[in-house]
Amino acid sequence: MNSVAIDGADARRTAGVTFAASLRFEDIRHGYHGRETIRGVSLTAKAGEVLCLLGPSGSGKTTLLRIAAGIEVQSSGRLLMNDREVAGPSGFIPPEKRGIGLMFQDFALFPHMNVLDNVRFGLTALPPKEAVSGAMAALERVGLAHYADKYPHALSGGEQQRVALARALAPRPGVLLMDEPFSGLDSRLKDTIRADTLAILRETRATAVVVTHDAEEAMRMADRIALLRDGRLVQVGTSDDLYRRPKDLFTAAFFSEINEFSGVVRDGCVETPLGTTSAPGMKDGQSVSVAVRLSGVGLREEGGAIPARILSRRFLGVVELLELAVPGTERPVRSRIRADILPQGLRDVTVTVNPQDIFVFEKQAETP
Repeated sequence: MNSVAIDGADARRTAGVTFAASLRFEDIRHGYHGRETIRGVSLTAKAGEVLCLLGPSGSGKTTLLRIAAGIEVQSSGRLLMNDREVAGPSGFIPPEKRGIGLMFQDFALFPHMNVLDNVRFGLTALPPKEAVSGAMAALERVGLAHYADKYPHALSGGEQQRVALARALAPRPGVLLMDEPFSGLDSRLKDTIRADTLAILRETRATAVVVTHDAEEAMRMADRIALLRDGRLVQVGTSDDLYRRPKDLFTAAFFSEINEFSGVVRDGCVETPLGTTSAPGMKDGQSVSVAVRLSGVGLREEGGAIPARILSRRFLGVVELLELAVPGTERPVRSRIRADILPQGLRDVTVTVNPQDIFVFEKQAETP
């Protein structure tokens, strides 16, 4: 039997394999009180992949998850598992018959039940002995078999999260839905618990759809990321796709801090306070937005192309965050550089910009 160490002393059984299913949203629409909250979303979670639904509050990601779970019903469109319609014009399969596991943001453990009974709760269709055996196996996978008789209040937040994961995986669902599963954890624990969870998902080969508002978390976990805004799908792809090839200004700003400038294309280029950059595919006279990542704004004592004056400087450990006065703009330009590159007390510097950290987008009207 293979085992993996968790929290130093605990060992867990290698997780059993699930029968992973694909999950497809086809032109899903949904609304509350006359306001459309999901606007024609089409998206597929492939069998065995981890798909993150990413976006700010109100973007529709949790509503999509609730539609997948059967807690909400879309106003139009279809939901399919392995190409079988589970919600749509042809009918509605209730949540308990979909083969979908759901892990809530607050873990939703029953306080009056011990850990074993919490995990066994989803195995009521099995004979009692088989249900206990399945629940114990699930607890072993997450390294908590020795806590079977304890109650949720006696566990840490990280341990409660792992119990919730064991309960969701115990029935071996075709798709596991996770709603902000790490948001309630201490920041010191989050990285470890997230890595443990991802390892278990990989072992079970489960299809997982994870809701998060944290771009870094999505990049750490997902095979693919679906970025949502105002109920619309903005861009879908790998973390590399969305970070290196953002489709629009919203995507660029969601994945990294940026300086934003407005400009007009002239002879295939646009002038900004940080210099001239090419604008491929843009027409002359077109109004554009230019995004420059903070990490792409380099500073030197001398030798850079643009003079600047340091207005403020914040030490953040590995890096420093600076605000700069730069000719051509009244707004401070921000830069994020490695700490201690510049001498303390320095005021006048020069700026260089990494071309890979500059993006030019067509200026768009605000989303209604």
